[in-house]
Amino acid sequence: MERRLTAILAVDMAGYSRLMEQNEEDILTRQKVHRTELFDPQIASRGGRIVKTTGDGMLVEFASAQDAVRCAINIQVAMANREGASPEERRILYRLGINLGDVLFEDGDIFGDGVNVASRLEGLAKPGGICISDIVHQAVADKMKVPFRDMGNQRVKNISRPIRVWQWTLDASLPSPELPKAAQQQQVQFATAPDGVQIAWASIGQGMPVLKAPNWLNHLEYEWRSPIWHPWLVRLASMCRLVRFDQRGNGLSDWGVEAVSEGAMTGDMSTVAAAAGLSRFALLGISQGCSFSVRYAVENPEQVTCLVLLGGFLRGRLKRTQPDQKHLYKVGTMMIRDGWGSTNPVFRHFFTTTFMPDAQPEMAANFDELQRIATSPEAAMRIWKMNSTVDVTEMAKQVNVPTLVLHCIGDRVAPIEEGRLMATLIPNATFVELPGNNHVLMEDTAAFEQFFDEYSRFLTAHNQ
Repeated sequence: MERRLTAILAVDMAGYSRLMEQNEEDILTRQKVHRTELFDPQIASRGGRIVKTTGDGMLVEFASAQDAVRCAINIQVAMANREGASPEERRILYRLGINLGDVLFEDGDIFGDGVNVASRLEGLAKPGGICISDIVHQAVADKMKVPFRDMGNQRVKNISRPIRVWQWTLDASLPSPELPKAAQQQQVQFATAPDGVQIAWASIGQGMPVLKAPNWLNHLEYEWRSPIWHPWLVRLASMCRLVRFDQRGNGLSDWGVEAVSEGAMTGDMSTVAAAAGLSRFALLGISQGCSFSVRYAVENPEQVTCLVLLGGFLRGRLKRTQPDQKHLYKVGTMMIRDGWGSTNPVFRHFFTTTFMPDAQPEMAANFDELQRIATSPEAAMRIWKMNSTVDVTEMAKQVNVPTLVLHCIGDRVAPIEEGRLMATLIPNATFVELPGNNHVLMEDTAAFEQFFDEYSRFLTAHNQ
């Protein structure tokens, strides 16, 4: 058995099962042509060796990380030209991942952590794109003027440590701008829940302590690079000490967990509060985080000073009385099951137009990417089902702290009736209607500014 340092390129066809179901013969024929005319010549020209192939991909070894990256980019650029005329739903696109690591060679095959990481990076890549590990980026950054975008640390399946990832896409322009001071000072830490799950958390800003409950979906580092959440974090860090965490099953917290439930989520809130040294604090709940915040406030009244609840609900879709809510649950379930990470725009269209119907294309694309990299299809399904069956309507009547409920009039994820119900059941709650249709508030909108005006006044009055 031989061991050596090797650059590994992992290749996978995006949406292979779906494409094969549509027209098996056509896909196999086109794939064979791409392999003969593009992949094999490009790999050979860079000194690579195909170790093994699968029905929809391959593993390739290179002596040089630079050769692996140049080969990958050449392939993706050529594939865009070769498949560009095909209808989007029938287009063959590959995802590529590259890692540099110590690899074991035996009987013509390769094994080891270096190979596993390359395969996981391929899964993070956008269809038609490339993801590389930080060690690969360090090896090529000074030699190749290629715009890789820093995606921060990512948690990937069956790898215990977070991995810093860099992404290339065909439409990449300049690298991301320098992150603000608050992001540079952020330190991600890990706390252990009672069942052994590692929960990633971070604290930003100073002043009044606020614990943010998790919403769909989170990533402590990548959110700083998001045009959606970046303005939120900058504004919050200027107003309070915000402690936030990635819920189990997504972000930098453990993905492969046994329990995904309301009890587990509020238990993780306790774990993070203890790790951050919080004794008395406000709770900020957004979307699903509202129901967790209500439950936490009832179960831990000595810790909570007040609640701020935005765009939330006490009861999930399957607990609501409107017939369309159950239909939307079924559609969402199908989209996650069949389309998570797919090139098919139907998946993105469903979630983006539901969460942010007024979003510009850049915002919509980022929302799609955040969901894709934040978790796996399996974990996303478990969180989706949990949120759809939650019901804390009786608990809401027991809340005994000042509460501010805010809701956009045209919200399509949680209809405004759910916000009104929350404000009605929570004793003495204040209800504020916000303009617009977005479930996720965006900077430079009236709803965004009004939320922070109300938030600041309320916390100043009650978070003492």
